[in-house]
Amino acid sequence: MKRSRSTAFECAIVLTVVLWSIGQSFAADDEAAEIEKALAADQAESPAPTPGVASSAGAMIQSLNPDLALIGDFAAAWFNTTEPQQAGGHDPQKTGFNLQQLEMALGATVDTYFRFDSNIVFSQFGVEIEEAYATTLSLPAGLQVRAGQFLTRFGRINNTHPHSWDFVDQMIVVGRYFGGEGNRGLGVETSILMPLPWYVEVVGSMTEATGEASARSFYGAEDLGVRDLGDFQDTAAIKQFFPLGPAWSMMWGLSGAFGPNPTGRENRTEIYGTDLYLKYRPISSNSPQMVALQVEWMHRRRQIPDDVLTDHSGYAYLTWRFAKRWTTAGRYEFGSQTTNQDGNDVVDPLDPLWTDPRTRVSGNVTWWPTEFSRLRLQYSHDMAVWFEKDHDAVFLALEVAIGAHGAHAF
Repeated sequence: MKRSRSTAFECAIVLTVVLWSIGQSFAADDEAAEIEKALAADQAESPAPTPGVASSAGAMIQSLNPDLALIGDFAAAWFNTTEPQQAGGHDPQKTGFNLQQLEMALGATVDTYFRFDSNIVFSQFGVEIEEAYATTLSLPAGLQVRAGQFLTRFGRINNTHPHSWDFVDQMIVVGRYFGGEGNRGLGVETSILMPLPWYVEVVGSMTEATGEASARSFYGAEDLGVRDLGDFQDTAAIKQFFPLGPAWSMMWGLSGAFGPNPTGRENRTEIYGTDLYLKYRPISSNSPQMVALQVEWMHRRRQIPDDVLTDHSGYAYLTWRFAKRWTTAGRYEFGSQTTNQDGNDVVDPLDPLWTDPRTRVSGNVTWWPTEFSRLRLQYSHDMAVWFEKDHDAVFLALEVAIGAHGAHAF
């Protein structure tokens, strides 16, 4: 009897548990249904993803990667002397194989206000930051500011890199007045497009006046420090473009660079220059031919204790693209002797090697397999009185480029 009561009690407990479980199961099913219903409602209220949104997200991710390019310049060279007097830091310097440079160019828009660009150069002797600067994008009234380290916009050739040159080596005038790396420095630059009927750009910059290979006519290798604004190099330039017709165009510029030189804080160097670029390219026909003339001339005046030294240098060259992938060019360069304020020839105490006029003539032919590579054969004949004999040089240069690189200025 006790057993029957116990069994009945256990059955009651089991039945209760079963009924409670069934109840919980129905409750869980109700909750799941409610959750599914809520999710369906949320999904219905949310906008469906569109291909445009996905593309924007992809573009945003891609914009985090800057444009990157690698440009290699190599040259097989022959000189008839063991001591070539090349003017550029990246020129072939010896008979044999030469690595002129491996340039890595990076650039991208930072935000709506700035763009950042840099050029890092690798050579057999190390790595250098050639340029690294930020450029404003949204200043009013045609104003633009660059800040960082950059090549100054003096003249036409100084602000360019070897891969955009029409010759294997650097112009003598650039090496003589500014140094083997061209005129550059840390500083700030402002430019403005003038509201005139033709293209007129006015540029002004203030940079460090030091650098053996980049500010040779100023403090150069001797850094006397910055005491006031007069210890910086100031550069000004005016650049004008004239469309002369359907096939003709011309650019003309005036430049000036002013700063201290190492003979004393109060002794100044002044460099004045003018440049001209005239191009003929018939666009009315299907001809690939193009002819361009480029001329640049500079006059330098330097104060030294008890005297003033002057000289002038420049170049002119003509390029002719006579077929789609072929170009030939001829160049003439000249550098005068140094004279004092009485007009007499003197030994330049700041450049004692350069005692007399120097002339160099060059010619080359270039083949472009594609827009990403080129082969250039060049011959140069260099004449200077202080040479024991005239210098001859032959270069066979190869340039290859990969990656994204922005277009060069006109």
